[in-house]
Amino acid sequence: MKITTFNPQIVTRDAEAMVELFEALGFERRHQQEEIGALDVTGIRMKDANGFCLDISQTDALPDEDRIAIRMNVDDFDEAYRMLRDRGFLNLYGRDKVETETARSAMMLSPSGIAINLVQHIRK
Repeated sequence: MKITTFNPQIVTRDAEAMVELFEALGFERRHQQEEIGALDVTGIRMKDANGFCLDISQTDALPDEDRIAIRMNVDDFDEAYRMLRDRGFLNLYGRDKVETETARSAMMLSPSGIAINLVQHIRK
């Protein structure tokens, strides 16, 4: 398994408030997707002048409080998912995963509270 992207991510029920905060800090909205998968996630990618990336996701699938996570894109979702599960991580979506034609993802939580949004982009 190879990690292809690794950056912070904020998961919230109010993405626009977070976007406004990070725009004030110099980040620009680079990409946005609406209604991702059955969990109806909105995904926003931001980047600053130094090349730092931040992802902000909006979903009602998580508890009320915001969650800070690490977005980790990998080339083999199944292998990474098994590795995290073997180390005690739980899928916060239960058995569900966000699956689209172009990506698979699951929000994984460690026993100590570290959240990793595991993502694999599907290339055709």
